[in-house]
Amino acid sequence: MINVNRHVLDNGLRIVHSEDTSTQMIALNLLYDVGARDEHPEHTGFAHLFEHLMFGGSVNIPDYDTPVQKAGGENNAWTNNDMTNYYITLPCKNAEIGFWLESDRMLSLDFNEKSLEVQKNVVTEEFKQRNLNQPYGDVSHIIRDMAYKTHPYRWPTIGKDINHISNATLNEVKEFFYSYYAPNNAILAVSGNITFQETMRLAEKWFGNIPSREIKARELPEEIPQTEERRLTVLRNVPVDTLYMAFHICKRKDKEYYTFDVISDILCNGRSSRLVQKLVQEKKIFSSIDAYISGSIDNGLFHIAGKPCEGISLEEAEESIWKELERLKKEEIDAQELEKVKNRYESEQIFSNINYLTVATNLAYFELIGKAEDINSEVEKYRSVSPEQIAKAAEKCFVPQNCSILYYKKASSEKE
Repeated sequence: MINVNRHVLDNGLRIVHSEDTSTQMIALNLLYDVGARDEHPEHTGFAHLFEHLMFGGSVNIPDYDTPVQKAGGENNAWTNNDMTNYYITLPCKNAEIGFWLESDRMLSLDFNEKSLEVQKNVVTEEFKQRNLNQPYGDVSHIIRDMAYKTHPYRWPTIGKDINHISNATLNEVKEFFYSYYAPNNAILAVSGNITFQETMRLAEKWFGNIPSREIKARELPEEIPQTEERRLTVLRNVPVDTLYMAFHICKRKDKEYYTFDVISDILCNGRSSRLVQKLVQEKKIFSSIDAYISGSIDNGLFHIAGKPCEGISLEEAEESIWKELERLKKEEIDAQELEKVKNRYESEQIFSNINYLTVATNLAYFELIGKAEDINSEVEKYRSVSPEQIAKAAEKCFVPQNCSILYYKKASSEKE
């Protein structure tokens, strides 16, 4: 059980805290409720760009990294379609440095053309390396564009078009910052060897005077339900053909989310999981295969991806997957198989929440999607998933009219 303390500053900043005296470190995790889904369709990649800009200097601190390193700390950040997350770890005696650094860049960045140009170059180079020049790098763009027609999940975090970042202006960047990066649109989670009283003192001192801002109302279009199978074949300079399948599933806050997460583990988590055991080890249809859910706050996707063994066509590979999905619908899952999946999840939860940084990250996330205390009931929600719920979810989800199928072929395979 993780003990959670909470407070909201007058400017709207939500603070969640959990003390851990077993470490001499503290972690600050600052989560902003903004992600790629909040971007304009013709100005994508901005949330990810800010992940970089936030390290480029703030109004009073020209260099973020040097004070962190001198204080014996580490920091990093990540962005996805739903949120932007920054974290810093420090020895507990240097905790105030973290509050000072994070509050100053929340107050305002040092907006200038030089810094913007540097970070735009970094991000566009990352786009080229990961998505344009790397084998299978454009899969996310293709799959999202196939599966989503109205919702902004139709582009990945890196952005829809590299030109959206390279053409970004300083005024556009400023507008994005002041629309979302504000205390009343953020959650500060603090964990480690620091009391709640000290956390509140430092939070009031460094964040208390930052004014709240008017946050853009989130008015996202609902995704139109898919009613027919979508297929696409692309030719690329890649070593082997690969099959990608994506099915629409529920939202992160829906009860059914836990059922789909359990299904993904039943299908593909470990050597004894169904797809690995049947299609990789026994039948040797795939050399590798994976199944996972996106975990998106809005309606997400259930992904299956696999590389067929030599001599196996993508059509044969796809057929073998459909057969395994039919088994989920028609054969009640064995109690022992289901219990193994639940036990694995419970052990992963216990071990991950031993780490003070993971606790801070998780507290911020659960506060975003509900309340931080929900971290203590996650295992119970997985434990409650029944064989009947699995069969029902599979029956509804794993049908051709709910599926986008991508045949990603090496360019030479069409000629042979």
